[in-house]
Amino acid sequence: MAKELKDLTKRAESYSQWYNDLIVKAELAEQSAVRGCMVIKPYGYAIWEKIQAQLDKMFKETGVQNAYFPLLIPKSFLSREAEHVEGFAKECAVVTHYRLRSREDGAGVEVDPAARLEEELVIRPTSETIIWNTYKNWIHSYRDLPLKCNQWCNVMRWEMRTRPFLRTSEFLWQEGHTAHATREEAEESTKRMLNIYADFAEQWLAIPVVQGVKSENERFAGALDTYTIEAMMQDGKALQSGTSHFLGQNFAKSFDVTFLNKENKPEYVWASSWGVSTRLIGALIMTHSDDNGLVLPPRIAPIQVVIVPIFKGEEQLAAIREKLQPVIDELRGLGISVKLDDADNKRPGFKFADYELKGVPVRLAMGARDLENNTIEVMRRDTLEKESVSFDGIVERIKSLLNDIQANIYKKAVDFRNANIHECDNYEEFKEKVKKGGFFLCHWDGTPETEEKIKEETQATIRCVPFMFEQTEGVDMVSGKPAKYRVLIARSY
Repeated sequence: MAKELKDLTKRAESYSQWYNDLIVKAELAEQSAVRGCMVIKPYGYAIWEKIQAQLDKMFKETGVQNAYFPLLIPKSFLSREAEHVEGFAKECAVVTHYRLRSREDGAGVEVDPAARLEEELVIRPTSETIIWNTYKNWIHSYRDLPLKCNQWCNVMRWEMRTRPFLRTSEFLWQEGHTAHATREEAEESTKRMLNIYADFAEQWLAIPVVQGVKSENERFAGALDTYTIEAMMQDGKALQSGTSHFLGQNFAKSFDVTFLNKENKPEYVWASSWGVSTRLIGALIMTHSDDNGLVLPPRIAPIQVVIVPIFKGEEQLAAIREKLQPVIDELRGLGISVKLDDADNKRPGFKFADYELKGVPVRLAMGARDLENNTIEVMRRDTLEKESVSFDGIVERIKSLLNDIQANIYKKAVDFRNANIHECDNYEEFKEKVKKGGFFLCHWDGTPETEEKIKEETQATIRCVPFMFEQTEGVDMVSGKPAKYRVLIARSY
């Protein structure tokens, strides 16, 4: 067994340390020289590329087009939407000068005070302001609507406490921004994107999610409504995995974005914005992985099948290669990613442990005896089961196995989540149970005071008003006041 796997902290010992260890040992990312920022390594970035490719396709099927907007935003733009600037002010990194100079004492460089910017620039925490300032020049008539743009980019939010993929000062994401002629169209767009996120999470990442609408306290700064998908991690905590915001006309009014309607009268446009980030990689890790390393759903795994020949000498390796090559070609022709690891720099046992650590869904191994018997060893990462099977029909077997692994990983996550969702009507009982993790469906009176008390006393927050559960009126467990619905409450990342 590889040393990296031996040194992996067990989840039961420290879930947090297990997570950090796994990111490093599976070569997903590492800390950078800049506080709070990470280097995403090739294997981690390959997962992001697969996320990006599929979501990009799904976005474009709805008429969304990709664009790019500046990284630097004039500080005055943020002040135009009061609620927006208040929401992001504490996280903004600000550029004040544009030049350095050598120090007179020769000890490095310093900011040149003569090179101060006339207007300071904010490194984008999100792009609503710069985009709506641009949309003003693009939108004139109802014929210019709807306008649907998305950008894949990085953003910076100066986080004080960071964790790789989950919360870093700089991270990669996509942010979509749409403009519409009517409120109904904008709200429909907001909900459509939420459904796309939910479908992607469940069908591709094999992560079951709860869709819902955020409370007023938890809304995106400047939004009228924020919709969310909430996933449950193996420690019972919630992870907000994607959000879609109905912005109303707030940004249109702040940046004077109007259009002439069919009656030739000016109106403010209606807006939505939506985004997911590299946080989804953190969700993948914490939803599926185990004490042996990553467990990746086949649809999102950079390598879906790895083949390890076991050989002595070039002649034996050449014979195994010749046997395997038609299978490799056929699998690749089906769009299945295959890696043949025939390097002789590591022992087969080390390779097995390494690919197990990296979560490759299917591992095949073939040696001289397999060659002689027309067999091949197959191991599935999700259950760690392995068997020796006939080489005949191996392509169809692998296709079926990949589908089975995808479905099994999803079912396991669904079963875990469903077993850890509880209705609760007693606050004292809730305060004890929430420490152990899980999602709690509790009646809420709708007041921010009750919401704040729950957060202060339990470190749990109202994640959303969920759509998937039938709503009933009741009594708030904290205040004793009438409540119109149950909300989902959990501790979260």
